[in-house]
Amino acid sequence: MSRKIELLAPGGGVEAIKAAVIAGANAVYCGLDNFNARNRAANLSYDDLTGVIRLAHKYDCDVFLTVNVVILEQELPSLIKLLNKLMNSGVDGIIVQDVGIFNLVKKYFPTLDIHASTQLTTHNEGQIKFLGKLGASRLNLSRELNIHEIKTLTAVAHDYDVLTEVFVHGALCIAFSGQCYSSSVSVGNSGNRGSCSQACRDEYEITDAGNRFPLNLKDNSAYFDLPQLVDAQVDSLKIEGRIKNAHYVYTVTDTWRKSIDSFVASGQLAPDDSNLHRVFNRDFTNSFLKGNLAKDMFIDNPRDHSIEHAVKKSSAKTVIQIQEVKDGLFAKKNELGEELNEKIQYLSIAKQPLQLTFSGQLGQPLRLTLTIGDTVDGIDTHKTHTLQTESTLRTTKELPITQAVIEKRFKKFASQDYNITGFNCTDLSEGLSIPFKELTQLKNQAAYILNHEIELVPFVDIPPLQNHTKQDAKHSMSILIADEKDVSLCDITDADVYFKLPESWKKGCDKYIDIFKRHPQLIPWFPAVLIGKDYDESVRLLEEIQPARIVSNNTGVAYKAYEMGIEWIAGPFLNTTNSYALLTLQEELNCAGAFISNEINRMQIRKISRPENFKLVYSIYHPILLMTSRQCFFQQTVGCNKPTIEDGCMLKCEKATTITNVKGVSFAVDKQRGGYPSIYNHEQFLNTDIVTDLGELFDEFFIDLTNIGSGSKQEHNKAELLKHFENLIHQASEDGKQQAAKHLSQMVTLSTSAQYIQGL
Repeated sequence: MSRKIELLAPGGGVEAIKAAVIAGANAVYCGLDNFNARNRAANLSYDDLTGVIRLAHKYDCDVFLTVNVVILEQELPSLIKLLNKLMNSGVDGIIVQDVGIFNLVKKYFPTLDIHASTQLTTHNEGQIKFLGKLGASRLNLSRELNIHEIKTLTAVAHDYDVLTEVFVHGALCIAFSGQCYSSSVSVGNSGNRGSCSQACRDEYEITDAGNRFPLNLKDNSAYFDLPQLVDAQVDSLKIEGRIKNAHYVYTVTDTWRKSIDSFVASGQLAPDDSNLHRVFNRDFTNSFLKGNLAKDMFIDNPRDHSIEHAVKKSSAKTVIQIQEVKDGLFAKKNELGEELNEKIQYLSIAKQPLQLTFSGQLGQPLRLTLTIGDTVDGIDTHKTHTLQTESTLRTTKELPITQAVIEKRFKKFASQDYNITGFNCTDLSEGLSIPFKELTQLKNQAAYILNHEIELVPFVDIPPLQNHTKQDAKHSMSILIADEKDVSLCDITDADVYFKLPESWKKGCDKYIDIFKRHPQLIPWFPAVLIGKDYDESVRLLEEIQPARIVSNNTGVAYKAYEMGIEWIAGPFLNTTNSYALLTLQEELNCAGAFISNEINRMQIRKISRPENFKLVYSIYHPILLMTSRQCFFQQTVGCNKPTIEDGCMLKCEKATTITNVKGVSFAVDKQRGGYPSIYNHEQFLNTDIVTDLGELFDEFFIDLTNIGSGSKQEHNKAELLKHFENLIHQASEDGKQQAAKHLSQMVTLSTSAQYIQGL
């Protein structure tokens, strides 16, 4: 076979990157100390990054930098400064979650290659078109997809000149990436900011099914699925593990490298995956890839499984036998560690020493000799380049070219990847001069040589965005319902009424089309996850009812609305936190407005600049979604007779239960008909303060009146709730607003607005 299969390895720190490079990775992905979704990794300084790029490129290995978090408004100057630096760094791509970065890169940093992070939850055809239009050159497909879905979406991506990558090894999240707020809500550490505390690995009070870790999945391993992934035309096989050590990265990358090489050469897999079991793992599953979502995807222990695997494989029974197995496992780990140490001992990311020698006599050009030192396999080497000015040196008494003048001009020009060890001017005669513009030209020529003969991109100074005022001084209100019986609320309110569509319904079913035809005042609200036929059915609904406006939490449906000329609002699960994200949605996809993320606080919201003629919306009351999963939460909690999730589970199941962690905090586990299994906080989100704090910023305040996520909590009188919310939003007097807020707090006894206070 001739098509290149990229092996993409994690690099949480310098030693892990060295391990990946020497093990044969075609590319590594790594992060800096900020703008990085793995803040528990060792991570890199910027100087580390430039050294890593030089080292990796020496071994024909690309380097992708993770900038895969949502960006806050006050961080934009730092982000822009970083993007300016990356333009001349040689980095091969940046991995992005925040759609605002697409706008910045497209306008001001177009030579940067931009990849869509797994945090963008890419799982349908429309999302691929959306990301292609924004400028993504590749995207990471959701881990929950099966091989048929991956093959179909990869074909679509290739039609739009976009590459696909798939995670093939490492930890699995129980939740759809980018749609998990459990850590953010429970301890204030947002997964969208790289500080996930892994609440899914927590211990809970033992469930009815007998489990203490009911949300804990085994690790992903698609080792024996390589032929199917190759057949699916996937471009990059990605290993998870930026918080893993160099030993882990080396072992996993080396094992996959050998298997890929064997398959490319002979069509046969390397049959031995034993080394994968010798490093940290929670046992392995490939069930997402196989589309077989069975109970055996879970394991009731989040810790390392390598010893248990070795003991089980050896059939050891006695204490002595088990100890012998352990000793053998540790010996093999040490052997792999020694092998790694031997291979990387001469790898260095240190800046290359650079000697600058200036020479020239009267009537001769000024010459600059660059001597660049390096180390290859422990042996010191060096390269030299000689440059010269066009005109010749002449005598002068006023401004002669001295060593002091030269050092001042050249001291910092090559600081990114070089350490200037000295200036040698012994062969430069005194009292001579040359036009200073030629000295600048000489400096620029030298910079070009040192930048691998690539023109340096000048620093881009980006003007601040204009903050446009809203068109109507008054606030509007909107509500969300999910049951046709609640349409009667339209008779008692002037609020816009959104109707929440499920994540799934039967193919060819006109139930929801008929609802909108019967009630044309309803505005469709699309969920965040729409896979396969469920995306197709959503598109069919748009085409059938031709709504004037929709709200979409799914970028695939948003793209279809854009194509059809339908006005659309970006829903709260698109995680918009900054002005450039709003601008991207408006300029690229004609978005009319957006919900501002509930994860950010008052001061972070206040700094956002509104695009012209753009609507800002904020949800002041809703159930707090912690996570949504393609797996079943009930198998490990209350139990389920079905060994695997069937097609009918999505459409028919409507179970609900609660789970309680060992700290005594309970969460509602909720499964609506046509919905994915979800977990909600025990408190509702209720933020009445924002109406007076930031009322001048928002056009619309939103209230969720569905029963979704209520779990065992009391259902409220919706008409009464609606009355108090209308008083809160529309009352002119402060006393009236305070009275309404008081009534609401009395009705909604389990509520919080902690995210509005703590922010990101």
